[in-house]
Amino acid sequence: MTHIVATATEIQNNFGKYLAMIMNGNQVIITKNGQEVGRMLPKDTSVTFLTDSLVGALKHASDMEDPREERIREHYDVTD
Repeated sequence: MTHIVATATEIQNNFGKYLAMIMNGNQVIITKNGQEVGRMLPKDTSVTFLTDSLVGALKHASDMEDPREERIREHYDVTD
């Protein structure tokens, strides 16, 4: 996937051009005053990105269960 950098003004003035780039599988990084403010991704890429993000978040959440489970066991004096 190609990353294309464009200013917000460029996007506003040439939206059709950038939309075509996105539809062709490119990612457009939008800048304002030299700072990245957003990205436009093809639909399939955004679904993959979201799924990958959730997998990382869910893995982190499951890692958090161990201390919680340990506190519950201690509180209720449960032994294995």
